[in-house]
Amino acid sequence: MRRLARKKLWIVRFLYMSLFTALVTGCGIGGVSDAEKSVSAAEVPLKKSAWVVDWQWESGADDLQGMTNGLTNVQMFAAYFDEADNLFFTESFQKGLPKVQEISRRSSLVHVDLTIVNDQKRKDGTDIQKDPALITRLMATEESRSKHIDQIMKAVEEYQFHGVEIDYERIEEKDWGNLLAFFKELYLRLQEQDKTLRIVLEPRTPIETLSLPEGPVYVMMAYNLHGLQSDPGPKADRSFITELTTRMKVVPGDKVIALSAGGFDWAENGEAAAVTEKQAAELAKSSLEMPRRDNASGSIHFQYVDQNKQKHTVWYADETTLQAWAEIVSGEGYRSIALWRLGDLGSKSVRFMNE
Repeated sequence: MRRLARKKLWIVRFLYMSLFTALVTGCGIGGVSDAEKSVSAAEVPLKKSAWVVDWQWESGADDLQGMTNGLTNVQMFAAYFDEADNLFFTESFQKGLPKVQEISRRSSLVHVDLTIVNDQKRKDGTDIQKDPALITRLMATEESRSKHIDQIMKAVEEYQFHGVEIDYERIEEKDWGNLLAFFKELYLRLQEQDKTLRIVLEPRTPIETLSLPEGPVYVMMAYNLHGLQSDPGPKADRSFITELTTRMKVVPGDKVIALSAGGFDWAENGEAAAVTEKQAAELAKSSLEMPRRDNASGSIHFQYVDQNKQKHTVWYADETTLQAWAEIVSGEGYRSIALWRLGDLGSKSVRFMNE
């Protein structure tokens, strides 16, 4: 009886959020097709996963502590590459992974996966982020791909990961054929060890023309509509998310839509910086006017003046924003979301991820 009552309460709340999302995003209360999708979606709760990053693993682990009932996976971000194109793990990664795995073991519900990203760390302390030339070298031949896969399998065994996630970005067109072969080869090797494979796709990925192999889970990054290199605005809005979920229909197998917490702070001199939800909420206390919620995205935005008399514009997502975005994803027929990233989330956002 208790389980039935909780299920009814969950459905009522889900339907309430459907109505709220319609108001926030301007889609209209009378959208019959969206309402019908939401009712159907309410029958099956969303599967959720999230990333913990090596440079903020302590607060990320704190957030993880509060959502182990709601997550299926946590992605430990990230393995990088050294100057010899070998996998490289930072000291912060080495310190944070045991804590994340400890939390996972206590919950018995959350699996820990390894995320590998094509960033190269140099001995002089500099790095190349999302290096396409690195991918060209790794994927060039069957021998180079096999060497890379061997290193991945060794890391999976050494650190006892449940699976692997590949986050290779800014791929050059000439490398896609070899990269797809790599995806297939890596998936088969992982399957032999009962391990899983997820592959992250950028919004720019030409998924309509690629023959992505069946088997891996594919994750679409539905965020950074606005970011460090753009004018101020939300990380995502209804139109952006809907466009990406529509495009993802051609992708085979299980699919995940990735949403992003926090936001960005743009200074009037052109500089921009990422901010977590808690950082943004603290800055909002100095807002020139009452922070407002954007109708098209559900995001909060405001302006403030720093100690140097420079005006800043901040846009960020809170729990209400994440709820609205998740409702859009669910309404489009998807059953899994991922959150970029844990660390300094508001308590309500943690509670949302734990549902």
